[in-house]
Amino acid sequence: MNIPPRKRKKATSTSSDLQPVANPQDFSHQDNQDVVTIDVPAVEVPELTPEEQSDRLHLERKVERAFFEAGKALAELRDRRLYRSTQRTFEEYCKDRFGFERRHPYRLIEAAVVVDNLMQMCPIGTQIEVDSSDGQQQSVGTQIEIESSEQQMCPIGTQVLPTSERQIRPLTKLEPQQQQEVWQQAVQKAGGKVPTGKIVKDIVQRIMERTQVPNTYQLGEVCQILAKDNPELRGKGGCWAIVTQVNEFTCTVRTWDGELTVGLKHLKSYEYLPEDCQQMQEVCDRISRVYSSGLEESVQKFLESLGKLKRAYLTDLEEKVLGVLELEINTEN
Repeated sequence: MNIPPRKRKKATSTSSDLQPVANPQDFSHQDNQDVVTIDVPAVEVPELTPEEQSDRLHLERKVERAFFEAGKALAELRDRRLYRSTQRTFEEYCKDRFGFERRHPYRLIEAAVVVDNLMQMCPIGTQIEVDSSDGQQQSVGTQIEIESSEQQMCPIGTQVLPTSERQIRPLTKLEPQQQQEVWQQAVQKAGGKVPTGKIVKDIVQRIMERTQVPNTYQLGEVCQILAKDNPELRGKGGCWAIVTQVNEFTCTVRTWDGELTVGLKHLKSYEYLPEDCQQMQEVCDRISRVYSSGLEESVQKFLESLGKLKRAYLTDLEEKVLGVLELEINTEN
């Protein structure tokens, strides 16, 4: 059967659907007619008041020296052994309390020493302003009296200081005078701003290349620490230490109370035989365990004296006293 074709329905539209086709020229004309100029009033940013400027400077300095304050606090925690009630060693304490890996707290401590040294470049004979403990600025003359941690940082405009530990990590390999010189060069290269760690590292590398001395120390070697006007080694002069890491220009060494990084010129090998070095390693472990146990101050002094021995063995009396101390801490535990 043939199906008849369907008829198409005619499209219908209302009057509202029918729009005249616009002439392109009309658009151009209409656009020109609809251009409207809008006046936007300028917003004036008010200047900071003297009090706000002081607050800003005070808060900026807190941010800048966060790592510095951390390093100073860690150094005091370590030196006063304030961890002894909960942990046996400083490294264990930093790991459990702050989540710091083994080297990080020592890097912060070393960085704080560098910042202390850099702050010595502040001119003392000129009139400057420093922050007081209440955040207000006070003017001082030729004598600067530092009464709080708020006053220890050099004011902005007088000296640019580091804002992170990484920026000055390369400086820990240098002598105090070299640290100051390199930092000044780095600030100049950064256009008067805080230099990056890479800028500082490049300058240090050039100095090292000019004065490079081959590092011949070996892991486990027993050396004597030579303080030689290095404030970082205060109290360590004459102590023996065991090399735990050989770096390009420094060695990381272990003493009875922790690790530190020492420049090659501050080390002198005892040239012990391998078996003597092994024996000193065992003595170091024993002294460290007793030292970190928190016994009386007189005991600590005895242990510190063992840390300055210039021989690779303990006398019979020293061995007996150390054995008694080991027995004591084992009994307490």
